[in-house]
Amino acid sequence: MSRVGRRPITIPQGVTVEVQAGLVKVKGPKGELTFAIPSLVQAKVEGKELKVTRDSEEAAAKARHGLVRNLLNNMVEGVTKGFTKDLEIQGVGFRAEVKGKILQIALGFSHPVLFPIPEGIQIQVVNQTKLSIHGADRVRVGQTAAEIRGLKIPEPYQGKGVRYAGEVIKRKVGKAAAGAQGA
Repeated sequence: MSRVGRRPITIPQGVTVEVQAGLVKVKGPKGELTFAIPSLVQAKVEGKELKVTRDSEEAAAKARHGLVRNLLNNMVEGVTKGFTKDLEIQGVGFRAEVKGKILQIALGFSHPVLFPIPEGIQIQVVNQTKLSIHGADRVRVGQTAAEIRGLKIPEPYQGKGVRYAGEVIKRKVGKAAAGAQGA
């Protein structure tokens, strides 16, 4: 049996979990999330615990067992604490600001980039070059951070672009000047 899959998920105070017809609904102070359980895996609530079991010993069932358990655990954690991804913008004149449900970023293009903020995600601009992305759904938070980073991936020569907080970009040496060797 999967070591990850067999561990029960403790349901904290203030969180309700409903399992009906292959659909799990988790409701808490930070929001409400739903997940469709794939075939070969079952979930059930027993007291203050959510348990995931598999139907057979097939390789596909074993593979999904731990995955579904971790996805459900992320849902429970998301509706209680939430998830955060931090981004840094580096470059002269590069900055960001939130205007309503739009993130406006200046990334050195001839025009500012307008990024619509997805439903269930909050973006906070700490200062003009630091972004903090918050949400209950871990996948959406990560996907939103990846999409914003993809607008201007950090380049290896000058390091300009959008990067995750703490991300190290390997720098390359630029073109060497034509030395004393003449043509």
